Amino acid sequence: MTASGSTRIDGRAADEVRPVKITRHYTKYAEGSVLVETGETQVLVNVSVETGVPRWLRGTGRGWVTAEYNMLPRATQQRNMREVNRGKPSGRTQEIQRLVGRCLRSVVELDRLGENTLWVDCDVIQADGGTRTASITGAFVALVDALYHQMKREHLRYLPLNNSVAAISCGIVGGVPILDLAYEEDSRAQVDLNVVGTGTGGLVEIQGGAEKDPFSWKQLDVLTGLARSGLEDMTQAQKEALGPLWDEVRAGVARLGENAPFGALRDLKGDLP
Repeated sequence: MTASGSTRIDGRAADEVRPVKITRHYTKYAEGSVLVETGETQVLVNVSVETGVPRWLRGTGRGWVTAEYNMLPRATQQRNMREVNRGKPSGRTQEIQRLVGRCLRSVVELDRLGENTLWVDCDVIQADGGTRTASITGAFVALVDALYHQMKREHLRYLPLNNSVAAISCGIVGGVPILDLAYEEDSRAQVDLNVVGTGTGGLVEIQGGAEKDPFSWKQLDVLTGLARSGLEDMTQAQKEALGPLWDEVRAGVARLGENAPFGALRDLKGDLP
């Protein structure tokens, strides 16, 4: 089974991601902020640096990275009630914000942060599928800017990162494996996966499953192959957004002695922003 021949409602091939745009320094006050756009999906990500850590980390010298996720009332076709008015976040919201936090912590050297917390706020402005994967991809770029802000203030000697992290969705719609599902596709998918990976090709997390009928190991192999290609595209978008600062990210891989190439892309040179 292959994915290369199919054409979709928006004209994409089955193995093609939506256009990706990451705009840095989108808000004035946060140490790191981006607007990430994947097709019609738009997510605002702010990363704030706060002195102090959760009680169970106090006295350890280690930092923490945690995330909150929110969908604005008219991010979807029908208005959603603000979760603050419901009294607590929904199960979906809690699942997504825990996912974002886990994925970012997987590439941050927490023992180099000192007892500081990085708060990652992901607010969905417009939802058309893939909000959690867009949040992770954009959040990494905002996180780099927040850490670089700390470097410029001489609170850090280098970016305490051991890799980059990005995410992409894939699934089976109408019997065809496809990459980067828009909402109309996601709502009809027989299988839906979200895959999170690093810039050197490692896997961080795979979520998903079948809606009704089981799918085969062969289909899973096809989907993960699509996801691998999509993750390279997301890493490319992160690299282009960060520009010369990408070299500072790569330095973390070098410190750990990684032999794997950091993506399949040529290095960007130049002065740091």
